[in-house]
Amino acid sequence: MFRKTVLAFGLGLAMVSPAWAESFTGAGASFPASLYQAWAREYAVASGDQLNYQSIGSGGGVRQIIAHTVDFGATDKPLKPEELNKAGLVQFPAAIGGVVPVFNLPGIGPGQLRLSGGLLGDIFLGRIKRWNDPRIAALNPGLKLPPFPITVVHRADGSGTTFLFTSYLAQTSPVWARAVGASDAVKWPAGIGGKGNDGVAAFVRQTYGALGYVEYIYARKGKVSYARVQNAAGQYPAPEPASFAAAASAAPWGRAAGNYVLLLNQPGAETWPISGATFILMHREQERPEKGRAVLRFFDWAFARGDATASRLSYVPLPASLKAMVRQQWRAIGGGK
Repeated sequence: MFRKTVLAFGLGLAMVSPAWAESFTGAGASFPASLYQAWAREYAVASGDQLNYQSIGSGGGVRQIIAHTVDFGATDKPLKPEELNKAGLVQFPAAIGGVVPVFNLPGIGPGQLRLSGGLLGDIFLGRIKRWNDPRIAALNPGLKLPPFPITVVHRADGSGTTFLFTSYLAQTSPVWARAVGASDAVKWPAGIGGKGNDGVAAFVRQTYGALGYVEYIYARKGKVSYARVQNAAGQYPAPEPASFAAAASAAPWGRAAGNYVLLLNQPGAETWPISGATFILMHREQERPEKGRAVLRFFDWAFARGDATASRLSYVPLPASLKAMVRQQWRAIGGGK
């Protein structure tokens, strides 16, 4: 039944899918990989269509969709409107989540450590080298911080997670903004690199004194402790779906060309400051229209039937109004040349 609801390829009409099953491919961001793979399993049962999604990082997803080697790319770093136009792409959000600092300190559990953007900037710059530094202690008067060296762990691959984390640092640490800046791949002043969110979580879990950053899902899955981070209201909310949703609630989606929206440092006492959406990239003109229709049928089904799965996996589903806007935007995707 869901197949009759999808709108696509500028027709503005209900479409009925072909009777045979379709296979299609996607690649990119590791953050939504668990969600897309869960959706794909459920969707295959419901429709027979098969999605093969490869978690290779946001940078890889952008490169592969530009090279026409996948049917959709996935990225946590939205492309700017001029980048979309140059590559002939459109993008739309698929889910919402958050990036969290993770650490390995014996005796200090999840949510007990507090950090600010300025502190994180100085730690990742290598200017704060030990956990019992007076500046960290001042924010955490109730914690017994050890004199361990801080081992900084960052991503080794092109990463939308890195883009969100370094963008937050650039907004909150002028020193970081001048010295390093924000990108999906930066020249790290300190630390060691792990591949993917899983790689960073594994390094942190195995190394006493380590501090890294991962998407929230990977902190839970990897069973590593997370820190609370100071938000724009000066509060230290817990990283959880409700605080990610709070960041998304006031975002200017309808006014953002190309859906270029960042959810960093949004206002509100309960807002997680390093929140972000994950995005899907597709070619505006489809060389293989049947594949494009298969991609849109999949996300149409996911928007209609996938919220429970998203919530169970600790992702934040898109609000209904945003889903409606995105479905209307699919009309801009054309088929065939």
